[in-house]
Amino acid sequence: MPGFTKSQAKEKLGLLFLAFPRCHFFVAASPSRASRLSTNSPIGFIVVERRVLHDFFVAVRLSSFGDVPFLLERKLRHSLIGSNNGSSLAVKPLIAMSGHEFRFFLSCDISLPVTLRIDRLEGNLPQSSAVVSEVDSAAGSRNAELFVECALHIDGALFGLPTRTRLESSGQPYCWTELITLSTKYRDLTPQAQLSLTVWDVSCDDDDCVVGGATISLFNKQKQLRSGRQKLRLWPRREADGSIPSSTPGKRVPQVPKHELDEIERLERLVNKYERGRIQCIDWLDRLTFKAMDKLKEREGNACGNSHLSLIVEFCSFEHTVVFQETGANFLTPSHVSSTNELVTVWDPEVGRTNPSEHKQLKLARSLTRGIIDKDLKPSTNERKSIQSILKYPPTRTLAGEERQLLWKFRFSLMSEKKALTKFLRCVEWSDIQESKQAIELMGKWEIIDVADALELLSPVFESEEVRAYAVSVLGRADDEELHCYLLQLVQALRFERSDKSRLSVFLVQRALSNIELASFLRWYVAVELHDPAYAKRYYCTYDMLEDSMMKLKVGVNGDEEGFKLWQSLVRQTELTAQLCSIMRDVRNVRGSTQKKIEKLRELLSGLLSELTYFDEPIRSPLAPRILITGIVPSESSLFKSALHPLRLTFRTANGGTCKIIFKKGDDLRQDQLVIQMVSLMDRLLKLENLDLHLTPYRVLATGQDEGMLEFIPSSSLAQILSEHRSIINYLQKFHPDEDGPFGLTATCLETFIKSCAGYSVITYILGIGDRHLDNLLLRMMDAFSIPKAISSTYETLQRNVNIIQGLNLIVVKHNNILRKSSNLILNLFHLMAGSSIPDIASDPEKGILKLQEKFRLDLDDEASIHFFQDLINDSVSALFPQMVETIHRWAQYWR
Repeated sequence: MPGFTKSQAKEKLGLLFLAFPRCHFFVAASPSRASRLSTNSPIGFIVVERRVLHDFFVAVRLSSFGDVPFLLERKLRHSLIGSNNGSSLAVKPLIAMSGHEFRFFLSCDISLPVTLRIDRLEGNLPQSSAVVSEVDSAAGSRNAELFVECALHIDGALFGLPTRTRLESSGQPYCWTELITLSTKYRDLTPQAQLSLTVWDVSCDDDDCVVGGATISLFNKQKQLRSGRQKLRLWPRREADGSIPSSTPGKRVPQVPKHELDEIERLERLVNKYERGRIQCIDWLDRLTFKAMDKLKEREGNACGNSHLSLIVEFCSFEHTVVFQETGANFLTPSHVSSTNELVTVWDPEVGRTNPSEHKQLKLARSLTRGIIDKDLKPSTNERKSIQSILKYPPTRTLAGEERQLLWKFRFSLMSEKKALTKFLRCVEWSDIQESKQAIELMGKWEIIDVADALELLSPVFESEEVRAYAVSVLGRADDEELHCYLLQLVQALRFERSDKSRLSVFLVQRALSNIELASFLRWYVAVELHDPAYAKRYYCTYDMLEDSMMKLKVGVNGDEEGFKLWQSLVRQTELTAQLCSIMRDVRNVRGSTQKKIEKLRELLSGLLSELTYFDEPIRSPLAPRILITGIVPSESSLFKSALHPLRLTFRTANGGTCKIIFKKGDDLRQDQLVIQMVSLMDRLLKLENLDLHLTPYRVLATGQDEGMLEFIPSSSLAQILSEHRSIINYLQKFHPDEDGPFGLTATCLETFIKSCAGYSVITYILGIGDRHLDNLLLRMMDAFSIPKAISSTYETLQRNVNIIQGLNLIVVKHNNILRKSSNLILNLFHLMAGSSIPDIASDPEKGILKLQEKFRLDLDDEASIHFFQDLINDSVSALFPQMVETIHRWAQYWR
């Protein structure tokens, strides 16, 4: 590209490549050269004439990286020689991406006086303003003596005294460059504030010595304060009018065509942004752009004969945009009262303010002197019923004012009820120092709460460090198995702490040092959150704390390994996942059938990546850290036939066995991880109530935002079983026959099948798991469901194949009642996930929690809940919609 350096040419072509990303470019110096290049260029190459490329870049710059003007686009379409395939080329817009933040100041917060600079006068003065006397004509013509008068108008009325500049008689161009400071401050302005600017000529002998005037509003239509340079067109021989609407607007004059004036004003606004640094500076492109602007102004001047005058003024610029805001509360502007029956908006200055009498009564009721009296207060029968009703509220419900007062009044009598502590802490006014101090003292004397209730105190509702520290101390009573059930949520609760190194983070690290499973999962949960820029620093602090603590251990958590070796064994898990991601990329790039991809996978494991076949040192399995894996078995490894092609890998274990793991890349497994965690937790809660439903949830671990591992469980879908064996009974009889048993099955097989089916039906209903078809209902040869997807499809299948609905109903109802008792624990865990970056949760966390709460039907008592769930079962058995969905799914699978 002649005339430009190598770097400049690359920068130019880079912009053009953004417009045509799939094309290759040749730049020709002349149309004839472009024609010859076009004739010989291959398909996919575009030949651009240098002159057209020059116009392209200037037009893009003038449009401020917006859409290219239509005329230029049409010109480019005809001038670009083409790609030899006969297709026309459309120019894509170039858009400069900006940040997602909008920072601004409020005008009511600015106590500075209104300031502007009168710069210069552009254009030719009319002849009448240069009239001279006979004495002056003998000595030759003289220059006009001009000054500018500036006045502020508020809502159409003059506000304060006008301010004048000095006399300027140096001739054209008349330059004042004088700073004008008004007595009014920015905080006192209204949205209708205007500046009237009038140019006077004192050298004129006529009484009317007005050169021209213009008016400009200080706020634009978006109620943003104008800043930077402004070009005002003067109305000849007219004094500036400050009324609303003004008869002398500085942005509109009749002498200039509207479409031409719009283009000139747009360019002036761009220059204003450029001078304030809001448009990136590109020297070589700016020189071309300003030359094009000068030509445009010259063409405008020739068309209008330079008959109009323009006054250049410069308003004060701030670091951020200034937005109009009245002093005080942001109330709506009162509407004019109408004589009709229409509704009108009436401005009430008391709206949003605290009622002083109620506030005073609240302060007296909660004063320290009342504490002596309240110690002996006992609730009446009705008050006791109200308090018990409040204590049964789910943790997501906000307490009303009367309820908060009631709990505070009888706080001393409630200290023996551990369930009342979380409700009491919700009614405390933590902004009151004395009240918060009294609440903390009572908290220390309160009956020790359960671990499930301590999780509520770690939610974002409670910001007090003392309350959160108390919750952490209660968590210390939980054993490692129970703590593992809550670990995922506790890592998310770090978002709500007030410091990076909090009591909660220290507690988690200390407990991880004594349990290798906690240490491994804590490391993975924290590592995944490092990708969240809002909390990356906090999780980096926790990660470093865990690493430093483990490295300093002289004796590891197993008693025979040092902390350094343990930490290295966990780090090698990350190295393993990185190598598996590399394998997946290579396998996906293989064209052809799934079998070819499987052959490529086994070839990589046996050849280039043979170090994965036998590890130098055993690695702790990410899914089960107590299991040591020593390598991958290539011959037993494969991949699934799907869009993402997940890997199914068989690992050797240190004890001589094998374990199978699914590795996925390109899918967010964090939601699956949460669901499986809830299933495992509910299974644990049921077992604590002596109800073992033989659930076998598989393990899931998200190792990143788009990758993770799953435990592979050999199983068959119900759709496949029904297709091959006609019924579930025939399938179960094949593996567990018993002529004397019910339905020809062993009693253990039938019991396992019924219980697991009932358990997964209730759990998936509560969690709202959908995708209702029989391919997602898996049955193991050991006779247990591995997570069915919906209660309706499960019951519909059982009704057709096994006549055992009555016995199953009893288990389902009992199962549901047990989980209802632990509803607060489950809701608290989901509430801690509200700040998570999981897409389905982050979109509307409150809605998801309310849906989960609705499934428990906490508004019903136990008896009403039983009837509700029995009706739900009956409706599910006879539901037509699941059968329609299953039929549609079969058709889709057939045509796939």
